[in-house]
Formats: sequence, C-alpha cells, structure tokens
Amino acid sequence: MLANYGFKDGSGNWFLQIDTDKCDGCGKCVEACPANVLEVGEDEYDPFRDEPVAKVTVAERKKLRYSCAPCKPGYGEEPAPCVTACEPGAISHADGW
Repeated sequence: MLANYGFKDGSGNWFLQIDTDKCDGCGKCVEACPANVLEVGEDEYDPFRDEPVAKVTVAERKKLRYSCAPCKPGYGEEPAPCVTACEPGAISHADGW
C-alpha cells in the first residue's frame, strides 16, 4: 500500500510517499531524517500487518510544509536523506498528486 503525506505550497503539490509493502521497518530513514519527521510503528492503514513500518509522526503531519522544505527536491539535497537511507526503496518524494 502507498501511504501519502503531502502539502501544497507556492511551488505546487508535494508529497512524501511510503510504500508499506516494501518497507521492512528497519528505521534507517528515521535516523537519516534531519527534521525528525519519521518514526517506525504500527501500520495504521493495514490492521492485519504484524511488522512495523515507517510513517510520518502524527505531530509532524500538519507541519510537513516546514519540516520537509529543506530536503524538498529543488531546495535541498537530491535525493533527500530519508530516500537515500531507505535500502528497500520504500520512500520517495514527488511533486503533484
């Protein structure tokens, strides 16, 4: 399943996408995120999944526009640290919806 966390700003729509089918819950993305946006925990969208997955913390979901801006493609590093740290390739950043 694809979990999308997004926002709209002056440059358009943007989102951080986590493919929970690929995520192995290793937590490397959490360690790599300079803004502490990510955590590893229970998959709230798939109640039948037993393994933990990466997700955006509840506290950060409404602040992504500010928290993720330094890593947003075109403004910060490309690819973002969380994307680089994710060995299974479960995390991506993209424009548009």
